[in-house]
Amino acid sequence: MTSELTLLVLRLAFLAALWIFVFSVIYSLRSDLFGTRSSAYKQAMEKSRQQVFASADSDSAPAPAAPAPVRSQAPSDPTEAVQRPSTPVPSASARSERPSKLVITSGPKRGTELTLRSEPLSIGRSGDSDLVIQDDYSSTHHARLLLWNDAWMVQDLDSTNGTYVNGKRVSQPTHVPIGTPVRIGTTTFELR
Repeated sequence: MTSELTLLVLRLAFLAALWIFVFSVIYSLRSDLFGTRSSAYKQAMEKSRQQVFASADSDSAPAPAAPAPVRSQAPSDPTEAVQRPSTPVPSASARSERPSKLVITSGPKRGTELTLRSEPLSIGRSGDSDLVIQDDYSSTHHARLLLWNDAWMVQDLDSTNGTYVNGKRVSQPTHVPIGTPVRIGTTTFELR
């Protein structure tokens, strides 16, 4: 009698563990296929739209006078000096040669070209993305390519497998120079 009770308890425990596994797989697939409608994503998209429209407004308005440079005093103790990481700023020649198209160099859509405009370009598996990449290694809303201060930047949208610029994974908006490979999943593209 005891062995039958033990066997019944083991069967019920196994069945419960199996259902927990099935529901976790279904939840994972649902969030990967349809994405999460998080408020952070909506806020990021709204902020991007505001930046695009603000830059369009500032192009038509006269440029404000640049403030006079402020001379900073060197600290008396050299150990007090704080070194801040410098963000690479595109040179004047790179600004004058702004890329006009995105060319896919490897992956299922190799050879595809997209014309770049001033509005952000969304990249991912979602059907509402501007560049749809049907790939097991890309997320629904994977990354965004946007024009910021006259330079193209790529921003990873917290994707599972990451976005790589010139072989390095990026975690914040990163400048994409002309001809630099950007990899999302198995697809690689360049700006030209």
